[in-house]
Amino acid sequence: MQSKRFSISDRFKSFAYAARGIRSFLISEHNAWLHLVATIAVITLGFIVRLASGEWIAILIAIAIVWIAEMLNTCIEKMMDIISPTFDPRVRFIKDVAAGAVLVAAIAALAIGLIIFIPHIQ
Repeated sequence: MQSKRFSISDRFKSFAYAARGIRSFLISEHNAWLHLVATIAVITLGFIVRLASGEWIAILIAIAIVWIAEMLNTCIEKMMDIISPTFDPRVRFIKDVAAGAVLVAAIAALAIGLIIFIPHIQ
């Protein structure tokens, strides 16, 4: 099978599709709103306390991991709802584990935030 030739317009389209996905996620998911508020608060506090470059890197990685986990969790939940619109304990397990991944990411991000911000606030 021959691969498709590289196309700048196709690359721009892929960015547009990704932006549409992020926009849809932000509009439709309540948890995204909470993450957005937390992200804005953490970034604002980072500027106020003047985080060092290494601290910014850790904070931004933590923020990104939480966002990625939440977005993937949303995709998994939506796919499972399509695959099995009625209750299925296997689907519940899949959705619970995906939600658990978000919780693990959020707890890790909180720990990173506390480690970084507490010395600046004391």
